[in-house]
Amino acid sequence: GRAQVFATVVDTFLEKLVAAGSYQRFANCYRGFYKLQPEVTRSIYDQFISQLQTSIQEEIQEVKDEGNLEVLFDTLDKIVEEAKNQEEPAWRPSGIPEEDVRSAMVPYLLKHRSYLRKVLKEKEEENKKVAESVLAGRDRIAELQQLIQARKHAWQ
Repeated sequence: GRAQVFATVVDTFLEKLVAAGSYQRFANCYRGFYKLQPEVTRSIYDQFISQLQTSIQEEIQEVKDEGNLEVLFDTLDKIVEEAKNQEEPAWRPSGIPEEDVRSAMVPYLLKHRSYLRKVLKEKEEENKKVAESVLAGRDRIAELQQLIQARKHAWQ
């Protein structure tokens, strides 16, 4: 998978780095020291290259761990595998931002409009029931007021 490709790229990078920093170039940089003690120069070069490789590998491993790259690579591999089974092509930008935004937003907005219409209908039904209840309450209050007036007149 992609994790293996990444590891191969890192290994290739390290090989090319070591090749670019050859012993001959190292010795040319420290020519005076090389002429005096070539064995020590070789030993220093070997230690330098070894520590450089170790340091780079540790840094890359730290980046992989912090970025959770192994899991992300596996997830990406799964997404690619799932995409192979899809019949319709994946979305690609047209190059015209207005059309791209419209094509992405219109389905969402239509779905949201449908949801809002449903909620509006429910609220209108609820308001109708409340309005009927209020009217019934007003009618009852009017009846009670008439009853009170009739009893008041009867009492007087």
